[in-house]
Amino acid sequence: MKYVYAFEEGSKEQKFLLGGKGANLAEMTKLALPVPPGFTITTEACNAYMAGGDALPDGLMGEVTAALGALETKMGKHLGDEGDPLLVSVRSGAPFSMPGMMDTVLNLGLNDASVNGLAKQTSNERFALDSYRRFVQMFGKIVLDVSGDAFEKALEALRKEQGVKTDPELDAEALRGLVETFKGIVRAEAGIDFPQEPHEQLRFAIEAVFRSWDGERARVYRRMEKIPDDLGTAVNVQTMVFGNKGDDSGTGVAFTRDPATGENLPYGDFLTNAQGEDVVAGIRVTEPLDAMGNDFPECHLQLLDVMNALQTHYRDMCDIEFTIEQGRLFILQTRVGKRAAAAALRMAVEMEQEGLIDKREAVLRVQPQQLDQLLHPQFDPAAKYTALTNGLNASPGAAVGKVYFTADAAEAHHEAGESVMLVRPETSPDDLHGMIAAEGILTSRGGLVSHAAVVARGMGTPAVCGASELDIDVEGKQFAVGDTVVREGELISINGTSGEVVVGAVPVVTPEPSGPFDVILGWADEFRILGVRTNADLPHDAEVARRFGAEGIGLCRTEHMFLGDRLPLVQRFILAEDEAEELTALQELGKLQRSDFVGILEAMDGLPVTVRLLDPPLHEFLPNIEELLVRDAKGDLDDRGRTLLRAAQQLQESNPMLGTRGVRLGVLKPNLYRTQVRALFEAAVERKLAGGDPRVEVMIPLAVTEPELALAIGWVREIAAEMASEGHGLEFVDYLVGTMVETPRAALIAGKIAGIAEFFSFGTNDLTQMAFGFSRDDIEGRFLPRYLELKLIDANPFETLDVEGVGQLVRMAVQDGRKTRPDLKLGICGEHGGDPASVQFCHEIGLDYVSCSPYRVPLARLAAAHAALGSGGPGTTA
Repeated sequence: MKYVYAFEEGSKEQKFLLGGKGANLAEMTKLALPVPPGFTITTEACNAYMAGGDALPDGLMGEVTAALGALETKMGKHLGDEGDPLLVSVRSGAPFSMPGMMDTVLNLGLNDASVNGLAKQTSNERFALDSYRRFVQMFGKIVLDVSGDAFEKALEALRKEQGVKTDPELDAEALRGLVETFKGIVRAEAGIDFPQEPHEQLRFAIEAVFRSWDGERARVYRRMEKIPDDLGTAVNVQTMVFGNKGDDSGTGVAFTRDPATGENLPYGDFLTNAQGEDVVAGIRVTEPLDAMGNDFPECHLQLLDVMNALQTHYRDMCDIEFTIEQGRLFILQTRVGKRAAAAALRMAVEMEQEGLIDKREAVLRVQPQQLDQLLHPQFDPAAKYTALTNGLNASPGAAVGKVYFTADAAEAHHEAGESVMLVRPETSPDDLHGMIAAEGILTSRGGLVSHAAVVARGMGTPAVCGASELDIDVEGKQFAVGDTVVREGELISINGTSGEVVVGAVPVVTPEPSGPFDVILGWADEFRILGVRTNADLPHDAEVARRFGAEGIGLCRTEHMFLGDRLPLVQRFILAEDEAEELTALQELGKLQRSDFVGILEAMDGLPVTVRLLDPPLHEFLPNIEELLVRDAKGDLDDRGRTLLRAAQQLQESNPMLGTRGVRLGVLKPNLYRTQVRALFEAAVERKLAGGDPRVEVMIPLAVTEPELALAIGWVREIAAEMASEGHGLEFVDYLVGTMVETPRAALIAGKIAGIAEFFSFGTNDLTQMAFGFSRDDIEGRFLPRYLELKLIDANPFETLDVEGVGQLVRMAVQDGRKTRPDLKLGICGEHGGDPASVQFCHEIGLDYVSCSPYRVPLARLAAAHAALGSGGPGTTA
């Protein structure tokens, strides 16, 4: 197996072998751009190193020695030569761009002897000693694991001693002493003398780059960007060129377009008399790229030509690192540049207009996750803050508000004109009015599909859930994290995109989707096959979703219509002592639900609306038992309160998620489902008579047997027949009746239940919970992080659909259901409907649509287009 390739041997198509950086260096070499010569050690060598227990594979160093010999011949110099040394950089280079996540070593080949040769050849002793101290510092920190702070403290002490503010002001004699100080730090902390033999330095550096692939920050970044762990990194060994040889030298980073805005103008930073790390690390104040034209006019024009050539060749915005050595321009690397979401949209649209790319590629250039940044407020990128703690990024966006611990308090202070933050151990349907009033929601318990998370996403409200370090004292009106205590009325900020919780107010910016946003989504709609609906429970949610391009409602949860000021009416129904009292309460509820349904059907006129009959257990509409018991013990409970307590205790179940909910509730309380169906059909008739086009789909939740589903569907048909015979006009309204497939048993008998169901909607939240045996509200804050760290599972199954297990249940149900009923309508309404990887699977198995919260509709539209276009792979390629 060949492990080492000279730059002349590769091409940009070989990024999985040579890494993105190595492949692009090879490509630029083929284009005859001014690239310092070198060679690349493949990702296969890295994987062999890790598989061998951190041992270099047999034959690798032999190939490295041969490649180095060829490089020495080309350059007419030898690595570390005492008279005229060849120096090299050793850089990482993964197949996908991971900026700053792995390690680089510069100036390799310098030692106590070769530094004198470098000084002699350049007639610049200060430059040579500055290069040597940088090498000792970098090698010590990266290769020998010496604390970087130790070097920085020594450098800061020397600047103070010399009475200077910046490193370039240190003279040669000061730098000579600094080299010795740095070598002393290495000896003290690493327990060895600084290596003097250049080939030994090279071997150490190669191993350090390989090890950095498995470093903590690299692993975290890969997890965030969904980059596989088994790709490995390449190592690029490249002839050094120096931007710190004096005022005729410099270094910089350039982008062919503005990565923040997408504007078609060169953008970047430049420093005179500096090396690359000075620009990246912010050690010195940089100048804008245009200023380079003042001091280096010829190099500046040459760089602009190179930038134009690379952008044309790669047909994309390029990120370029360059160095000027004594008036001569060198290109050190290029890659397809990272960009902000707004910039990605603008570039994609403008590059299509310029003829660089076509619509297909323009759509693929924008990642679905980037759209999130354009739909929600975010912390100001320029803001400086320290997070108090972190939770789960349950609902994207940033919010600032005063802390309140009950829904009533949040609502009251909101009505008084305050921006409020609802902080609860967890939320329940009883908290909805406070959640509506809140700018943001923070809970110490619950996961990504907890009540707080699902409701917040539906409303577009930022939320951080499962922040387990929070010690919330609702009675005491305060929460604590360690020694920090936050009391009611004090300001906090949350970032629902990252999960951060901050004490005090962090500046927030609200991006505005611009013209390119609609253009890209319009093009995406031309390519996608999957329909995209929304999960919406209120007319406002439906209107928002339709503006974002939703093609109907895939899940309308009727339980959310029972909350707020209607809760006492629901409790009257629950507490009814006979059927007559129950029917009286239901009739009033039916009138209110009819009004809600009219609003939703009007918002989605001409589009299908899938209404799920009541699903949650009745105890969720009653006050919390623990809170009632506390009030009872204090003597604060009246007769009604004690009645509610008795009802809550009677309805309490050991495992309510598997208890009396869904269709089981309808079996015990058939008048409830009959009332809901009649209200829905009456609303449809009202819309029809008003000239509308209502399209109703009635969904029975949690059916697990064919007779059970047949019973519930029979009620729907009976109500329809009654209304038709009464002359209500229902005969002019089209409707379907189907079921939510959310248990393994329902998926396994899909062929049978398709005989009576006209559509399936896969409730993948519950299906995942039951298939895995995971409590969806608990795992994120307990064992899931450890499982992900140990790679016991590939991803959070409540974020990304488990294709291997849960996905097979869905696939089987699709196949068996359509064997029985070829025209069976199939969709998914769990939160997976807005996850790009899950959307890809839904496309592959032939679902008709996905459904997600309103603010994720644009993401789902774009993800569906990517799926149809055969997109795959994480992040932006490099």
